[in-house]
Amino acid sequence: MNTLWALLHDPNMRWIFISCTLLGLSSGVIGCFSYLRKQSLMGDTLAHAALPGICIAFMLTGTKSILYFLIGAGLAGVVATFGIGLITRHSRIKHDSAMGIVLSGFFGLGIVLLTIVQHGGYGNQAGLDKFLFGQAASMIGSDVLTLSIVSLFLITICYFLFKQFKLVSFDPGFAKGIGYSVGFYEQLLMLLMVVAVVVGIQAVGVILVASLIITPAVSARYWTDRLGVMVAVSGVFGAISGATGAIVSSTASSLPTGPLTVLAATALFVLSLLFGSKRGLLIRRLVQQRMKRRLGFAYEEQAATASVDERINKEAAL
Repeated sequence: MNTLWALLHDPNMRWIFISCTLLGLSSGVIGCFSYLRKQSLMGDTLAHAALPGICIAFMLTGTKSILYFLIGAGLAGVVATFGIGLITRHSRIKHDSAMGIVLSGFFGLGIVLLTIVQHGGYGNQAGLDKFLFGQAASMIGSDVLTLSIVSLFLITICYFLFKQFKLVSFDPGFAKGIGYSVGFYEQLLMLLMVVAVVVGIQAVGVILVASLIITPAVSARYWTDRLGVMVAVSGVFGAISGATGAIVSSTASSLPTGPLTVLAATALFVLSLLFGSKRGLLIRRLVQQRMKRRLGFAYEEQAATASVDERINKEAAL
C-alpha cells in the first residue's frame, strides 16, 4: 500500500492511472454490446486493421500524436469494416472468414509499413513499435488528456443511447417496427468500437486491445442476466484491469502495460467462471447437488406414501 500511495503521488503516474482506468471502463461498456451481437472477433479485426492507419498517420505528419493516430486508425478501421461488408455481400465467403482475411491482410500491411518507417529516413520514429504491445508510460500529457476525453465520450454515448443499443442488440426486428433506424445504430456501435480500439492501442497494444473489450463483458455475463447490471459490472472489471496493469507496470521498467492489463482481465474471468452467481461452475454444481437432494427427498416421500396407500388398500380388500 505504501508503494501504491507513493506511485499515485507522482503526477505523471496519477494521470496514466486515471486514463488506463477510464480506458478499461469504456472498453468494458462497449464490449458488452459487441459480445451480445456476436461480434467478438470484430474487435480483434479492427485492432489489427488500425496498425497501417497508425503508420500512415506517422508518415504523413512525422509526429507521434495520439490524436493523429486516432484519425488514421479510425479511417483504417472504417475501411476494414467496409471491406468485410463487400466480401460478404459479393461472395459466398462467411462473415468470420471475411474478418480473418481482412485481419491478416491489414496486419501484414501494418508490419510492412512499420518496417519501412523504422528503416527509412523518418525522424522521431523511436518507440513506434510500442503500439504492438502497448506502453502507457510513454504517453505524454496531451495523449493522456485525449484518451481520457474520448473514454468519457464513449461512456456518455452509451448511457444516453442505452435503450436503443439494447433493442438493436436483442431484437432488431422490434426496434425497426417501432421506428428506430437499426442500420444507423448498428453503424454507430461499430464506430464506437473502432474508437474504443484506437484509444486503447497505446496503452494495451494492437495485439491485445481486443481482449480488453471482450474479456470483461464475458466475465460480467457470469454474474447477472440483466443487461444494465452486466454493462456496469463489465465496466468495473475493465476499470480494475486497466488500473492493475498501470500500477504493476509502473513498478518495473521492463514490464509492459498491455499484457499485464490483459492478465488482470483474464484473472477476473477465471474468478467469474468459477464463482459467478448466475453461471459460475461451482455455483452451478452446488445448485445441481441441491436439486438432486430435493428430488431424492421427494422420491423417498412419494415411495413412502405409495407404500402406506398400498397397505391400506390391502387391508380394505381383506
